[in-house]
Amino acid sequence: MFKAVRAGLASRVHVLLGSAAARRLLCREDGAAAVEFALVAAPFLALMFAIIETALVFFAGQYLETVVADSSRLIMTGQVQTQGLSQSQFLTQVCGKIVALFNCSSLIVDVQKYTGYSGANTSMPLSNGNLTFASNAQGQPITNFQPGGPGDIVVARIMYEWPVWVWFPGLASMSDMSNKKRLLMATAAFTNEPYQ
Repeated sequence: MFKAVRAGLASRVHVLLGSAAARRLLCREDGAAAVEFALVAAPFLALMFAIIETALVFFAGQYLETVVADSSRLIMTGQVQTQGLSQSQFLTQVCGKIVALFNCSSLIVDVQKYTGYSGANTSMPLSNGNLTFASNAQGQPITNFQPGGPGDIVVARIMYEWPVWVWFPGLASMSDMSNKKRLLMATAAFTNEPYQ
C-alpha cells in the first residue's frame, strides 16, 4: 500500500522538482517501519488497556459477589442480630473478608428486610449517573440496615464505585456514573434461618 502511495508521490514531486535529490528522498524506505508502527501503536495500546480494564472490572465484580455471599451468611445465621452489630460493625466484618482491590471506606452497604420476595428491591440505585441514596454532611450515602429476625426475607446489597481509567470521547465507556466511575453491586437475597 505504501509503495503505491510513494510511487505516486515520487512521480508528482519528480515533475514539480525535477531534482535527483528529491527523488532519492522519496525512494528511501529505512523509516517506513517506524512510521507504520506510529500509526498502529496508539489504537493498539488503547485497545489493550481497554481489554485489561474490562477484565479488571469483571474480576472485581465477581470478587465482590463472593464477599457478599460470605458476609450475608452472618445475617442469615443470626450472628449479626444476636451480637447486636450496627451497620458500621457489619461493614468491619465485610472488610475483614476483603484482601485486595477495594478500599473499605468506599464500600456502601444496604440491608433491608421484606415481607416477600416479589417486593424486594434488587435494582441498581442509579438515576442519571448518580446514586439515589441521600447523603450525609460528609457526602457518604445514607442507607438502610435492617437485618430482620428469624424467618424474615432480607436483601443485602454491597456497592463500590470503581474508577474507570480508559475512556474514549464519543464512544461507549465502562463508566455508568457521572463521575467517570462504574457502580459495582453484588446482591444476596435470602430468608433468615430460625436462629435462637
